[in-house]
Amino acid sequence: MVAETRPAYSIRDIPASVWVLGFVSMLMDISSEMIHALLPIYLVSVLGASMVTVGVIEGIAEATASITKIFSGALSDWLGKRKWLAAIGYGLAAFTKPVFPLAPSVGWLVAARFVDRIGKGIRGAPRDALVADLSPADLRGASFGLRQSLDTVGAFVGPLLAIALMWWTSDNFKAVFWVAVIPAFLALALIVFAVREPERPRALRTVRNPISLAEIKNLGPAYWWVVAVASVFTLARFSEAFLVLRAQNVGVPIALVPAVLVAMNIVYALAAYPAGVISDRMNRTAVLASGILVLVAADIALALLPSVGGVALGVILWGLHMGLTQGLLAALVADTAPAELRGTAYGFFNLVGGVAMLAASVVAGALWDIAGPQGTFLAGAGFALVALAGLLVVQGKIGQRAAA
Repeated sequence: MVAETRPAYSIRDIPASVWVLGFVSMLMDISSEMIHALLPIYLVSVLGASMVTVGVIEGIAEATASITKIFSGALSDWLGKRKWLAAIGYGLAAFTKPVFPLAPSVGWLVAARFVDRIGKGIRGAPRDALVADLSPADLRGASFGLRQSLDTVGAFVGPLLAIALMWWTSDNFKAVFWVAVIPAFLALALIVFAVREPERPRALRTVRNPISLAEIKNLGPAYWWVVAVASVFTLARFSEAFLVLRAQNVGVPIALVPAVLVAMNIVYALAAYPAGVISDRMNRTAVLASGILVLVAADIALALLPSVGGVALGVILWGLHMGLTQGLLAALVADTAPAELRGTAYGFFNLVGGVAMLAASVVAGALWDIAGPQGTFLAGAGFALVALAGLLVVQGKIGQRAAA
């Protein structure tokens, strides 16, 4: 299905609070990625953790966030308010950031990641539902793409700061972790004082129990097809920690390893907004399919080209696939779910995806230990092809609901 022609618009037509939410995400990502870019190496090189341990920690962290999202999303539908739930989540993440430089053992780091990800879980679904509430239907892809682009700017600024600070402090991990505390609290201040939540439309149906069986059925089959395809796709795109470890594996110096996430996220940030705009003009599933094919190419490069150049190519393609898929998946949830159940819809979407991320990260770590990086990335390519096949089968059903 090709979308009908719509009036021209500019980036300035995107609502101001969507911009603010993008900057909130950017600041929190600067903080988180300063830590995340170095954490796998810190765990392995300083604390002596195994690759499986890295996979388990990353998987548990993301699954924790996803499980929490279902409850915060449903609560936002029940209350009819989303901003303050998102603010609580950002606040919890900010107040747990100082634990990272203070942690004396792997156990402390696991606890810190766990609590930090609970904060992410609390904010995630209400924030995404708030973006959908704020955005006109014909700007939905562009709005999600813009927020994703700004979020991803933070994701490469954070590693850049980590590189500079690692050089300046002679590889002092804890000093970098302390600096990461500052942007986290700036993000909290911005969402509290600068985001304006729209009034709930009077005609919108009141939801008494968003996670009841009846309301789950009201989400509709098209929405659940989106969830199913996204979940299989998540199995293919395990934690970016394995990109960092692949770079170290081919000989990139520790101080420069965060450049992997910098390169990936620059491409991601550049691609996400244009992909959203294009998806507003044509079939979103076609753009999504192209992103899955790019992931297959990235996995093949990372598996079969064991050199700095090969890893660079794989990382760039990985960033491109993220830009072509992540904002679009969020927009497809808004397209297919009822407006009064958007928080619940994003909650379930992230819950199922989080379970898939846990499985993907644990399997990726185990495959790395057993078959090396080639086994990990070739398995990812296989799951991506399965997701692509599923998308091609159900794209008509998704498109019909999105056009409704």
